[in-house]
Parts: sequence; structure tokens; C-alpha cells
Amino acid sequence: MLKEFKAFVLRGNVVDLAVGVVIGVAFGAVVTAFVDNILTPLISIPGQTDFSRLKFTIGGGTFRYGLVINALISFVLIASAVFFFVVKPVNTLMAHRRTETDVESKTKQCPECLSNIPTAAKRCAFCTSPQTASA
Repeated sequence: MLKEFKAFVLRGNVVDLAVGVVIGVAFGAVVTAFVDNILTPLISIPGQTDFSRLKFTIGGGTFRYGLVINALISFVLIASAVFFFVVKPVNTLMAHRRTETDVESKTKQCPECLSNIPTAAKRCAFCTSPQTASA
């Protein structure tokens, strides 16, 4: 049983997953600190930043809609921070590092089934219709 457990733990994907979770938690802390300490104070310039006290009561129930507003603002700020400071720069970097040619330039559209097939294809792989050189 110990041997099976050792094999399970030492599998590559389990270790990769563990590393990914640890890095994800650390990255989440960095993003949260950035949003809480840099982006959220920008909201307070024209108004208030903490809506947690906003609520209304009906009967015996208290509806704290301010907490929902806080959560929505946090979500939008975190999503924006990740998109503009991580996703966009990484996509730009990957586009500059790409060395292969675009697949689009090596394909053509089959006139019969409209599937993308290699330019040099003599027969469509999807509908098996014969292809001409000009198609």
C-alpha cells in the first residue's frame, strides 16, 4: 500500500498540480494586494470604497446588498488586473516569440463542405471531394 501511495505522489501530474496550486495561491495574494492597495483606492477618489454597511430590512430579514456591491467591484478589479497585467503582456510576448508560420496561410477552404484543408491537398479529408489547384 505504501508503494502505491509513493507511486501516486511521485507521478509527474500530481507534483505539477501541487506546484501549480502553490504558485496560484501566491499569485492570488499578489493580485489581491495590488487590487486592495492600488486599484481600490482609485475608486475612493470620487466617492466611497466600502459599501458593506448598505442594507435594508424587510420583516425580520436583513439584506446586505452592499456586500454584493463590494464583491462585484472586487471581481471586476481583479479580472481587470489579471487581464491587463498578465494575459495581455503574456499574449504579446508569445506572439513575438512565435517562429512557426500561421496555419491559415497553409490551408484553403473546400468548396464542397467548407472545411479547412491543406493547400496542397488533392482530396478533402472531410467530404473526400477532389480538389483543384486553384480552390
